[in-house]
Amino acid sequence: MARGALAFRQSGTRTAVDTAYAESPLRLLTPRNHGTAAWAYTSTLGGGLVDGDRLELEISVGRDARAFVSSQGPTRVFRSTRGAASVTEARVAEGGALMLFPDPTACFAGARYAQRTEVGLAPGSSLLLWEVLSAGRERWGFTRCESTLRVLPYLDERWLLDPEHGPLEERMGRFGAIGTLLLVGPLFASLATSIRERIDAGPVQSGATLVESASPLRDGALVVRAAAPTVQELVQHLRSHLATLPSLLGDDPWRLDASVAA
Repeated sequence: MARGALAFRQSGTRTAVDTAYAESPLRLLTPRNHGTAAWAYTSTLGGGLVDGDRLELEISVGRDARAFVSSQGPTRVFRSTRGAASVTEARVAEGGALMLFPDPTACFAGARYAQRTEVGLAPGSSLLLWEVLSAGRERWGFTRCESTLRVLPYLDERWLLDPEHGPLEERMGRFGAIGTLLLVGPLFASLATSIRERIDAGPVQSGATLVESASPLRDGALVVRAAAPTVQELVQHLRSHLATLPSLLGDDPWRLDASVAA
């Protein structure tokens, strides 16, 4: 098991990384940028998760701080009998904002994987996150994959993909990636409204390449569900919804990322 911790605090007009601690095989990168938010990227030695691996990451965003947390590449989960797991627990103080964008997860044939993300939000704080699952090279060939996302009082859900409930490739049909986008709090309120209006204006048609739905939550929060034939198409589409994000950050965290690995 490897543990990591990230803490962000406001420092003048910018956000600083106060803590960046990681146990092997987890690594944390904190590159500088030209904006006011602080950035951090996770990575793992060895190229992916193997049998028995468990990663735990704690994130703390201080009052009025802004943090962008992503990964250096997709989370690859290899064949295992006991399974692998990852847990992300975050706390965002009043006026703070967390943007959590891990690269897509790809489970190989025979993989067992469980992930859990929990975020605690103080009054007046904001959250923007996505979670994306790729079909992988063997196209939904994993043994079991489950995900828990808990952001109370806005969202508390768990989904499970298991071939024991029916052949996954047959059930997933033409789709090679699925994803969830969640927007909560005052910083992202106008963005949530514009995304919802855009999706509602284009109802799903039979046989559409990409399908998505937008569901309003309490206090102006929004959750978007989407599916696409490839993970590249899905991620690029989600990014198109977030075209104004660089203006909020003062820099573009995706400017050098021309492609997304499956």
